[in-house]
Amino acid sequence: MTFDPLVPFWLLFPLAGVFAAFAVWRIVRSPSVRIGLAWVARLVAVLLLAAVAAQPIIPAPPAQRSVAEGGLEVYIAVDTTSSMAAEDWAGDAPRLEGVKADIRSIAQRLDGASFSLVTFDGAVVQRVPLTTDATALVSAGDVLTQEVTAYSLGSSVDEPVAVLGEILGEAAAENPRQRRVLFYLGDGEQTSGAVPGSFESLAPLLSGGAVLGYGTEQGGPMRQFDGGYVDPAAPGPYIQDFSAGQSVDAISRIDEQQLAQIATQLGVGYTQRTAAESIDPVLAEFDVGEANVTDGARGVRTELYWIPAIPLGFLALVEIVLLAGALAELKPKAKRGVAG
Repeated sequence: MTFDPLVPFWLLFPLAGVFAAFAVWRIVRSPSVRIGLAWVARLVAVLLLAAVAAQPIIPAPPAQRSVAEGGLEVYIAVDTTSSMAAEDWAGDAPRLEGVKADIRSIAQRLDGASFSLVTFDGAVVQRVPLTTDATALVSAGDVLTQEVTAYSLGSSVDEPVAVLGEILGEAAAENPRQRRVLFYLGDGEQTSGAVPGSFESLAPLLSGGAVLGYGTEQGGPMRQFDGGYVDPAAPGPYIQDFSAGQSVDAISRIDEQQLAQIATQLGVGYTQRTAAESIDPVLAEFDVGEANVTDGARGVRTELYWIPAIPLGFLALVEIVLLAGALAELKPKAKRGVAG
C-alpha cells in the first residue's frame, strides 16, 4: 500500500496535529461526560479526515504484455569470432559482409515478422530483443564487427545454445502457439579445443529455420581488430599462426560438416552461402502470415480512501444531530430572555 495525498504531507500532518491537539485539550477540560464524548468523536473525525486526505492506494499491477498469435518470430544467431573476418567472401571481403547482406535480405523478405538478433564469440549477447521493427535489426546487423583479437579464446560453435534456450524457452512459455524459426549464421570452425555441444535441445522450441555457412574450403586470412575504427585505406595486420614454428598468416576455412551437423540437430536445412547466389530460395519456405495482437490489460490502482470515509460520514451525521440539539436548547433560553 502507498499514498497519493490530496495535499502534501508536510502540510497535512501539521494541520491534522493542530486540530487533534485541540480536540484532546477539550476532552481533558470537558465539564461533563456528554461533552467529553462529543469531543472524542471529533478527535476520531479529525484522524479519519486525515486518512481520507492521505488517499491510501494499492498501486496498479504492471500492465500485461500484448500477446501476438500467428505471424512469425525470427531469431538470428551470428558467429562474430575472429574467423568470421576471413577474407574469402566475394573475392577478398570478410565473411561478415555476407552475413550483413543476408540479415538485410531476411528483414526485407520476412517483413511483418518479429526479429531478434544474438551474437556469439567470447560472450553471447542479445543485440536486438524481439521486435517488429525490421529497421532495428538491419541497423544492428550493419554495425556488426568481429571480436577484439586480443580477447579471442577460439571459436566454439555451440556457444549460443544456453542463451538461445533461455530466450526461446521464455517465449514459448509466454505464447506456446507462436511459430518461431532460427537462422544460424557462421563458418562452423571449432578451434576452442572442446567438443561442441548439441543443438538438439532447441529443436522442440522451433518450427523451422536454417543454418547458413560462410567461407570456402580454400579459406582466407583474417585481419586483427583492436575494437576501434577500421580505416579501409590502412587495414590492420593479419592474424598470425605460429603453430609451425614460424609466423605465417592464419587461414580460416569453413567446416561444412560441422554446420550440417548443427542443422541436423536443429531439424532444419543447411545452405552454404556465396555472394553469387541469392538467399531467396532459402527464405521462400517461410510464411510470415498475419499476427493477431491481443492488447494486454492495463493495471488499475485500488483506492482505499472510502474505508475511513464511511465512519467519517457517520460521525458527521452525529455532529449534525448534536449541533441541531444545541441550537434547539438555545432557542427557549433566548425567548425567556426577551420575555423577562
